[in-house]
Amino acid sequence: MGFLLSTDFTPGLPVELAVGVRRLVAANGGMMTGPGTNTYLLGCERLVVLDPGPAIAGQVEAILRAVGAATVTAIVVTHTHIDHSPAAHELAKHLAVPLVGRLARYPEFQDPHFIPTRHAEDGEHVDTDIGPLVAVATPGHASNHLCWHLPQQGYLCTGDHILGTVSPVIVHPDGDLTAYLDSLRRVAALAPQVLLPGHGPALPDPQPTIDRLIAHRLLREQRVLNALASGACLQVDTILPRVYADVPPVLHAVARLTLLAHLVKLQRDGRVRACADDAWAIT
Repeated sequence: MGFLLSTDFTPGLPVELAVGVRRLVAANGGMMTGPGTNTYLLGCERLVVLDPGPAIAGQVEAILRAVGAATVTAIVVTHTHIDHSPAAHELAKHLAVPLVGRLARYPEFQDPHFIPTRHAEDGEHVDTDIGPLVAVATPGHASNHLCWHLPQQGYLCTGDHILGTVSPVIVHPDGDLTAYLDSLRRVAALAPQVLLPGHGPALPDPQPTIDRLIAHRLLREQRVLNALASGACLQVDTILPRVYADVPPVLHAVARLTLLAHLVKLQRDGRVRACADDAWAIT
């Protein structure tokens, strides 16, 4: 079996994408989650559960049905936003296996119940019967974000670092745009063959996707500079509609988080300055 680019996102239905790779979608589809959060079962008879998803009715039961008689060696998470890790707490109680991940620096939008039994070090290997699953530190979307690499297959589970249909939000202050761009370049250097995102379909041509994300962020950065070109100190909520004119207003509250991440990066680069409470100017 090669890699199946399935578009079946039926909640709770395990879909085999490749030998030892199954995707299970949570019933939490919406504006920010697309079809729902993807949980991956990595391995055949000896497997890892990656990103158990939200704490919603039926989620843990669906994962346990999909696992069946296989042996789970660990539960791993890419990060601890509330659509990715909360089900891990209950699932770990059922399976009595290590919970592997990292804690975030800031509590906003995080799963308050996530406590890893093993802190995931960069480069750490977790055992599956299709080969080692390797932790790759990719801060940016969140401070504790990890991608998980199956190097023997060339598959990379990207969580919210790279998504199947949209550009991820950089959730300031826990998110960091400088770190995000550096992490994108780190992923590119791994030369993965297929990306398995936390939401949406698998991505079989990673490099153009990564290039587009970097270009998108740099274009948005230039729009921030253009919005401040007059030299006046402007409030964030004045800058926001100028930078995100192409984004529906209903999403502006979320876009504001990423705008703050852009401003902090540009301040760090010496290109803008904070000149008053919630106001910024070009240097």
